[in-house]
Amino acid sequence: MPRLQGVVPPVVTSEPVLSVSGLRAEFTAGGNTVTAVSDVDLVIPAGETLALVGESGSGKSVTSLSLLRLLPRGVGRVAAGRIRFAPPGETPMDLAALDAEALRQVRGRRIGVVFQEPMTSLNPVFTVGQQVGEPLRVHQGASRDTAFRSAVRLLDRVGIPDAPRRARQYPHELSGGMRQRVTIAMALACDPALLIADEPTTALDVTIQAQILDLLGRQQRERGMAMLFVTHNLGVVATIADRVAVMYAGRVVEDGSVAEVFRAPRHPYTAGLMRSMPQLGKATALRRAGQFLPSIPGTVPSLTRMPPGCAFAPRCPMAAPACDALMPALEIVAPGHHSRCLRWREMPS
Repeated sequence: MPRLQGVVPPVVTSEPVLSVSGLRAEFTAGGNTVTAVSDVDLVIPAGETLALVGESGSGKSVTSLSLLRLLPRGVGRVAAGRIRFAPPGETPMDLAALDAEALRQVRGRRIGVVFQEPMTSLNPVFTVGQQVGEPLRVHQGASRDTAFRSAVRLLDRVGIPDAPRRARQYPHELSGGMRQRVTIAMALACDPALLIADEPTTALDVTIQAQILDLLGRQQRERGMAMLFVTHNLGVVATIADRVAVMYAGRVVEDGSVAEVFRAPRHPYTAGLMRSMPQLGKATALRRAGQFLPSIPGTVPSLTRMPPGCAFAPRCPMAAPACDALMPALEIVAPGHHSRCLRWREMPS
């Protein structure tokens, strides 16, 4: 496997595959600069899945794109923070400090990405076999024929039937679920140490969604890779993740193991998300009683009109005057469990 230019020979490391500290991402338009993501810390060991959760506009996708510095050129940038990437047995590197060529060698080779909508992430003028084989040609120097044969094996491995025939087809000839399997095969082609999956099941029906989640989980276990899974669906989190980080208005407001956070959320926003989850029989009972599913009033604030203090305070049922004056720090609730709330101690167990 080619080595990054200017990097010392690999050394064995027991560090987490990904350690993010103090990440801040900014966007500039019309001479104005806004902060989309601020003070984000994430840790993902090998073989574990961290789910990044929140409403639309909370900063999940911006965070995932920032890790590989894929924000729109000339508009978005990683303004601060450290993105330490340490594949097992290789030299750790700070992705925020890599030059363009070194970063290009990491993208698609040591870090794979599965995007939300496969129809827009696949090229309509190339066959799926050509696209799955492209990372092997770019990063491993495989010939066209070798890359195509490997692509067929990858398509078969991700559950696409009649892979040799499908490899010669174009994206529009495949169903949505099969297209998503193709993007997963592309992301896994070079056996990455980290997989970033940005809402990969949003556009799929429930049955296909379950199949894709099962596929991702199985591939992760087989390869021992770390995974960052971006979603707004807490049901998906319960299915696939080991740990969860809840984002709101560009900051992590709570993080911990899935079991601990689901059992006893320690931020009002997390608790609100959990209350609004549909449950079997609950919606019918509420409808018969003339009621609706609980919801969180209001919307995520605009980046240009962020409230002072805690960004969630205008929507929070527990807000106190101090919440409008002070941005809470991320406090330790229990070992491995943190909350960014002044009143987390008052939440019910």
